[in-house]
Amino acid sequence: MNTDAFHILVVDDDKRLLDLLRKYLMDNGFRVTVAIDADDARARMRALQFDLIVMDRMMPGEDGLALTRSIRADNTVPILMLTAMAETEARIDGLEGGVDDYLCKPFEPRELVLRILTILRRVRPALAAREIRLGEFVFDLERETLQGADGPVRLTASEASLLQVLAKNPGEVLSREALTRLCAVDGSERLIDVQVTRLRRKIEPDSKLPRYLKTVRGRGYVLWPD
Repeated sequence: MNTDAFHILVVDDDKRLLDLLRKYLMDNGFRVTVAIDADDARARMRALQFDLIVMDRMMPGEDGLALTRSIRADNTVPILMLTAMAETEARIDGLEGGVDDYLCKPFEPRELVLRILTILRRVRPALAAREIRLGEFVFDLERETLQGADGPVRLTASEASLLQVLAKNPGEVLSREALTRLCAVDGSERLIDVQVTRLRRKIEPDSKLPRYLKTVRGRGYVLWPD
């Protein structure tokens, strides 16, 4: 499975473990965003769309189980719970609350990756390789190539990275800050505006009246493929 198509949110108040998990998951090809508590996780989820959440159960304030129940009110994103609580009752509470799988601490990092892949194969079997259509254009998310009616369209590395991130989050408004962090764009957030303008000239019938790559005033950009 091509893991670089998957974006994982890791939520844990232990910053040392958080850094270790981020590095290990990124070394295994995943895109990773981290959060240190429930409020931070909600902020990340408002800005980005994730394919899976790895969440610690025991966190100060709102714990992982309470956050899971809150997420499940309107979101079906898979959740893998990390916990030091090995008791059967605790695991049942988590599963009833909407957790997809449990992994008890301490754990082998490789087991974490295998469990993540098992969940992703079950819930998102087609995500690792897909295309989006933008009118006469087709963008291959895996190869980062754009094909038009007259043949391939040349994209710079920055344009391809920007289009890929937007295409992986269709219909989701992404802020300039988020796009700067996720894309291969060096420099200030204003450079995102420059790349958007250039990309629109290549994919839009009328770049001044964009149909696919739209601006959401005060929030950022959103891609609406066909």
